This record gives sequence, structure tokens and C-alpha cells, in this order.
Amino acid sequence: MKRFFIKSVLASLAMAAVGFASAQDIKERTLKFGLNGPEGHPAVAGMKAFAESVAAKSGGKIKVQLFLNGALGSDQAVVSSIKGGTIEMAVMNSGILASEVKALEVFDFPFMFSNEKEADAIADGPIGQKMHAMLQDKGIVGLSYWELGFRSITNSKRPLNKVEDIEGLKLRVIPNAINVDWVKALGANPTPLPFPEVYAAMEQKAIDGQENPVSVIAANKFWEVQKYVTLTNHQYNPQSVLFSKKVWDSLSATEKKIIDDSADAAAKNQRAQSRAALAANLELLKKNGMIVSQFSAAEVSKLRDKMKPVIDKHSAAVGPIVAEVQAELAKLRK
Repeated sequence: MKRFFIKSVLASLAMAAVGFASAQDIKERTLKFGLNGPEGHPAVAGMKAFAESVAAKSGGKIKVQLFLNGALGSDQAVVSSIKGGTIEMAVMNSGILASEVKALEVFDFPFMFSNEKEADAIADGPIGQKMHAMLQDKGIVGLSYWELGFRSITNSKRPLNKVEDIEGLKLRVIPNAINVDWVKALGANPTPLPFPEVYAAMEQKAIDGQENPVSVIAANKFWEVQKYVTLTNHQYNPQSVLFSKKVWDSLSATEKKIIDDSADAAAKNQRAQSRAALAANLELLKKNGMIVSQFSAAEVSKLRDKMKPVIDKHSAAVGPIVAEVQAELAKLRK
């Protein structure tokens, strides 16, 4: 009995020592976390959950400071600052990172995913992890995938009831090649713009419209400058939570685990909130005067057909990752 008691005491002391060592591994620091979207953007819920988790797990030593509305610069400027270590974190559309790792452009392919379950399987599985791992050579750590969602088209000119109605519209697109090409394929005029410039461009009639998930349209009050929204669901956007590798390499193993675990836990929270808010956001758009429409199955089929040459062209440029994603999706659809 005495021997058992001594062993128990020694085990408790050992555990306490480990806990003390872990606490010693955590330094006082503040992480800057940027987003090119406002309060109400679907990523903000994840950012807040992440910040709370990091504070709790670090005993308040690691603080996360949120910067919204592009306060830290455009996506491209933020990526550069993350690589340089002057900004620690950001969350942005994974496809924007195609300029760093071409494989990530697969997330901007039109009609790649049919539903959120398929998108989650790719993002959370070996393929998604492999793509994030490719960023490390570029000075970026990919922590987890959050959700922006399925994209829809808005404009101030006319309701879109058929694919031909898109012709001639001047639409803002995310600044990368595949988005420029699919808009051209529909007979519209693509205008690449950083997101913080989009509202003003629509207000000044420099562009007729844009395309984004319903949650983004609602969060940015686009009803003030747009009349029509068409639920095309032409792209699904995961968002990558990024960390500066330069800073990451200076963290202790304990600090890395806190940040990594918090990003993963926040992903579940963020996706759930994003999906639950869809119906309410649609009602908000209607309440504020937007006319909401949806293509018929026949029109969606026409839309897919017009985008096939774009997909073929960019599949060749992006490389084997496209076939890997398609093969995995084919398994899921059986």
C-alpha cells in the first residue's frame, strides 16, 4: 500500500512538472489575424472562436487581434506580409493562393463540387492537406480550411433567368485567370478587383455586378447597390487559414499545438454557423429589396456546358491534382 502511495505521488509530481514545462513554453505574444471582409462575414465567427480558444488554451498568454475590412491590405499584400513575418495570420479564399501554389486553383474550378459534403471530404482529406503542405516552401503554413460557400451572381441591370442574360454584364471577379476565363466564356466582361474595392465600384457604376456567396452579399449590404441576385452555385469556395512560416518556426511545440488545435476546432464551428445562416441571409436580401432568382435545371446544364472548355484549359495548366480531386469525388458519388 505504501509503495502504491509513493508511486502515485511520484506520478502526480511528474504530471505537474510536464504541465509546468508546457506553461514555460508559452510566451506572451499577440497574433495579427486579417480578413478582407466586414463584421458578419462568414469567416468572422471562426476568427472569434479561434481567438477565444487560443486565449483559453494559452492561459491568456497568446492574444489574437482581429483586423477586418481589409485593414491589413489587399489579399496579395497580406500574403506578402505573411511570408515576411510582419503579419502572423489571415483567412482568404484558397483559390487566391494559386499564385503561390498552382494546385490550389482547383478550388476555383466551376461546378467542381456538388455539395458541402464533397467539399469537406476534399479539404479535410489527404488532398487538401497536401495542397496546404505545398505552401510551406513559399513561407506559408496552411492551418485549416474554413468556408465561404457556394457563389451566386448579383447585378444592377436585370434579372437573370437564362444564361444569355449574363452576356454583356461587367462583372467583378477574383483576380486570377480561371475566374476571368469563365466570365468571358459566358459573354460577360470580367473586371478583376480586390474585394475591398467592389462596393465602391458598384456604387459608382464602374461595374454592373459581382459574384459571391449569399453570406458575403448580405454581410456587405450589397442590396444598397445591387438589385438582382441569381443563385447559380457555380463555384464553392473553401477558405484557407494561413500562418506565417517565419513566425511559426519561432514557436514552441506547445504553442504550435495550441494554434493548430484551435484552428481545427474553429473550422467545425465556422462551417456550421455559415451553413445555418443561409436561409436567414436570403430572407435578409429579399427584405431589403433584392429580387432573388434561380436557374432552371436546363439553364444550369447550359451554364455547365459553357464552362467546360474553361475547365479543360485550366485542368491542363493546374496539373494532376485535378484528376486526383475528380477521382476522389467519383468515389464519393457512387
